[in-house]
Formats: sequence, C-alpha cells, structure tokens
Amino acid sequence: MSGDWPFTLIAAVFGAAIGSFLNVCIYRLPRHLSITSPPSSCPHCGRRLAWFENVPVAAWIALRGRCRTCGAPLGVRYILIEALTAAAFAAAAWYYGPGLLLASRLVLVCALIVLFAIDLEHHLLPNVITLPGIVVGFSFSLLAGNWVDSLLGILLGGGSLLALFYVWLWLRNEEALGMGDPKMLAMIGAFLGWRMTLLTLIVGSFSGSIVGVAMIAVGRGHRKSMLPFGCFLAIGALVSATVGPAIVGWYLRLL
Repeated sequence: MSGDWPFTLIAAVFGAAIGSFLNVCIYRLPRHLSITSPPSSCPHCGRRLAWFENVPVAAWIALRGRCRTCGAPLGVRYILIEALTAAAFAAAAWYYGPGLLLASRLVLVCALIVLFAIDLEHHLLPNVITLPGIVVGFSFSLLAGNWVDSLLGILLGGGSLLALFYVWLWLRNEEALGMGDPKMLAMIGAFLGWRMTLLTLIVGSFSGSIVGVAMIAVGRGHRKSMLPFGCFLAIGALVSATVGPAIVGWYLRLL
C-alpha cells in the first residue's frame, strides 16, 4: 500500500474522466454504436453537449441531472459510474502504488465496470470487451513474468463455465448461463491467474445464490429466473484482486 495521497488524488481525478468514457461505452456498445463518434449528445433531443457539460460529476450536479436544452432527465447512472470509477482508481492507487500491477488492475476494473453495467441492464457481455480483455490481461501477465498462471486462469475460467453450460444443457435441456460468462471469466483469469479465478467463481456463485434466494423470498423471481451472472463475476473479481490472496492464505492455513 503506497499511502501517497497526492498520487491517490490524481488517480481519482483521472478515474472520473475515464468514468465519463465508460458511460459512453455502457450506452453505445449494446446498441452497436461507435464509441468514438459522434461526440457526446443528449440521448433525448440529440443536442451535442458543450465541453463544460462533459466535466465528470460536477456537470451532472450543476445541471441537476437534466439536459440543459430539453430538460429531460439524464439518469443517475452517469454520475454513479463516474464517481465509482474515480473511487476505484483512487483505491487502486492507494492499495497498489505506481507500477505495472496498478496499470493492470485499472484496466481490469474499467472492463468490469462496463460489463457489470451492461449485463445488469441488457443481460449481455459484449465480445468487444471480453475477448480483447483476454489478450490484454495475458500481455500484462507476460510482462510480469507469470504468464503460466495467466494461461491456466484463462483455461480454468473459460473451460469451467463452458463445461457447465454444456453439461446443464445435456442434463436439463436448458441453458444455465449465457455464452458471454465463460469469456468474461477467461478474461478475469488472464489478469488474475488460476487461483484467483477459482476464488472469483466461488464468490460470484455464492453472492449470486444469495441474491437469487432473496428474490424468490420477496416474490421477485423463481427458480428458473436468469440472473446477470456477469455482475456477480465482477464482484468476485474485485474481491479476488484485492483481498483474494489473504483469503486463500487463510484457507490454506486451516488445512
């Protein structure tokens, strides 16, 4: 842990700006729109936003979450993603300190935020994030000298969920999960290695089960309800990337 507060503050500001771009990805990727053009505009009236309307967090607060022209609500997701990304960047900078590991974790957290938000709203995990993410994660691991662990993580992550998909399809003639989930877990494996991939799967499955049972208990779902498993994988990956080694160490000491 670096404890370098100026560096942490700079990371937070940079994270907020990145969060603004992530909002563009979250809105446009499921709609198969370009993330580079046209420039940001109001999703309701189509007016191109002025530069000051793109200032992360502050612009949303100043405009009270509404378009300056048509007055339509812009949605609380925009400020939430910007604030969350800023907080994630600050926490990562404080926790990891400058270096290759920090860069790797920042790329991963950006991918996880986009995948979480898109899967939550659309039940979709875009290949344009997961597949390049596998390559990027493996490249970071290659530079760090732990490419074998990364490769095993890719195989374990993608292979385990792919096997579950086909076994469940064979046994029950229904899909237990979407095909995007194996790709997402393979991406996580590329960044975190096979041990943390296994922990990600355990944490994701456990948290998903809790939410599923809670939804059934309050009458908001049933046993066959499809939950956005990518959201729970993202939670599991964040846990694994931070306190994962401590959890694994604690478990091994119990054996």
